[in-house]
Amino acid sequence: MNKQQALLGKTFSSSYMFAVEEPVVDVSQHPMAMLLEEFEDIYNEPQAGDIRQGIIVDKRGHEILVDIGFKSEGIVSGRELDRLGDEIAELRIGDEVPVFILREDKDGNMLLSIARAKAEEDWKMAEDLLNSQEMFTGIVTGYNRGGAIVRIGRVRGFVPASQLSSESQSLQVTDMEDDDDRWHRLMDTELRVKVIDLDRRRNRLILSERVAMREWRKEQKEKLLQELGEGSVIEGVVSSLADFGAFVNLGGADGLIHLSELSWGRVNHPSEVIKIGQKVKVQVISVDLDRKRIGLSLRRLQPEPWDTVSDKYEVGQVVPCTITKLVNFGAFARLDGDAIEGLIHISELADRRINHPKEVVSEGEAYDLRIIRIDVDKRRMGLSLKQALPAEESVEYDWVPVSPEDAVEVTEIHTPEPVGELA
Repeated sequence: MNKQQALLGKTFSSSYMFAVEEPVVDVSQHPMAMLLEEFEDIYNEPQAGDIRQGIIVDKRGHEILVDIGFKSEGIVSGRELDRLGDEIAELRIGDEVPVFILREDKDGNMLLSIARAKAEEDWKMAEDLLNSQEMFTGIVTGYNRGGAIVRIGRVRGFVPASQLSSESQSLQVTDMEDDDDRWHRLMDTELRVKVIDLDRRRNRLILSERVAMREWRKEQKEKLLQELGEGSVIEGVVSSLADFGAFVNLGGADGLIHLSELSWGRVNHPSEVIKIGQKVKVQVISVDLDRKRIGLSLRRLQPEPWDTVSDKYEVGQVVPCTITKLVNFGAFARLDGDAIEGLIHISELADRRINHPKEVVSEGEAYDLRIIRIDVDKRRMGLSLKQALPAEESVEYDWVPVSPEDAVEVTEIHTPEPVGELA
């Protein structure tokens, strides 16, 4: 029997060429259908702990009536209204809201909670974040000496001090009299976090900024490695210093400025040029996708000092310098106010013969030195200490060169006569 035949109340026999009329039956009045409808009503009856969607039908000073499709409206009142706080003013008649079924009172009214329904939704969101391990950004709404509080909706998440990033750790105040206030600088700041532990029964939600930042930096580094090109200029913040150079945070990924790329002049330690927390513009000089390393340069964004040497200095000029390094064959000196370094050869340190420059000069000492050679092409400058020293005052004598044979006669001529002796 097809649908059309059923609607017409007719059936066609395959053996006979005539139709047989059948009575139309009202299925809704069938005992089994009525039993099924009654079962569905019982099944859909709100149970304590359920979360339903409802429509606000009335709003009074002490209660809110919500239609949840039951025989009567549910009521949100008392302490459950207080839990809504300032949100009450935002609720309007006709708004659809989630409600948590508390219980049925003695008068048959269903007691509801909007705040708890939203909290349950937030717990569900937290569970989803735990399962997906997705990062999210939250605002610090409170703290104690153990760490910071970040909410997921209405649920309080806790970020222990050990799970804060190094940047957040640096904001703690260690000289407070009250140890509970050491994280007050984090208030109202945004933290990128991940859910690492959740226990709904114990109302426990643990978050980690450290784990999230580690993963975020990894993602940012991968992104930067693909986007950065050699020669591009980018701004960053100096994150740490090492003997061999300085690390610069480029926004999630760190690049390295090698010691030789900090300045055109000689640098013994990065602290001579930059400091932690300083904002700097750097040039990308290398991108290693395999080793995931970014090479940076600070000096290449500065003028090359040797390009202007001929305009500023000339042979014979005396300039103030500072001794920067001693070697067996001489001493290097930096021209004050410039990145140019010159060499004082050991023969130009003193008039006398010396075995090592330390007999005359020491690192860090300042001297006026004379420029005795400039080679711009080879980036070399020769300096002299002995030629810059003031000349000793000399006594002029009126004398005539004599031969050795006349020396006795000359001596006798110039020998003074005795004074005070009697003839």
